[in-house]
Amino acid sequence: MKPLFDLSVYLVLGPQDCPGQNPVDIAVAAAQNGATVVQLRDKTGSTRAQIELAGQLMQALTPLDVPLIVNNRVDVALAVDAAGVHVGQDDMDALKTRQLIGPDKLLGLSVSTQNELDAAHIAACDYLGIGACFPTNSKDDAAEVGMQSFTGLTAQSSLPVVGIGGISLANADQVIKAGADGVAVISAICGASNPSAATRRLREIVKSAKDPRR
Repeated sequence: MKPLFDLSVYLVLGPQDCPGQNPVDIAVAAAQNGATVVQLRDKTGSTRAQIELAGQLMQALTPLDVPLIVNNRVDVALAVDAAGVHVGQDDMDALKTRQLIGPDKLLGLSVSTQNELDAAHIAACDYLGIGACFPTNSKDDAAEVGMQSFTGLTAQSSLPVVGIGGISLANADQVIKAGADGVAVISAICGASNPSAATRRLREIVKSAKDPRR
């Protein structure tokens, strides 16, 4: 059975985002303080290292009922029985990814343009990541969508949407007010002096921004 998921506070992290710190420790601190999804995104680690880290994350997050999503690497996700996979436009096609992971795993897809949204295999996916909402240094090839375009793309989506790219405590409310179901962050938590407190604050911001929509 496919796991339930809540995109509200979607933490993306890998070793490169946590210099001098253990990514598992940050993930646990975030999960204990309001993070609702954790995605492992490691573009440089060996397959063995990624599987080891993913396994540690699974062991730590499963008791906290926070799903682990693996970015791009279907093999890593399947090796540790992660909750799902997230793919971008340059990764494996979403339809092929769904065929490989089966019907009971979550699948997210990143889109940045109207053409990408129109071409997306929506039926194969469970949620969309739309962005970059704001300028970001975490992904060199991420084109900034801007909030006006983000709002338009999000309004067309039949799937839940998590905003991605350059989101911080200072602008997360804009993303939710533009129609997103959640915000994906890296440095807002990983780069915080107190990741637990930063996660709690982000969760409060998201909840407050969502309340008027109910």
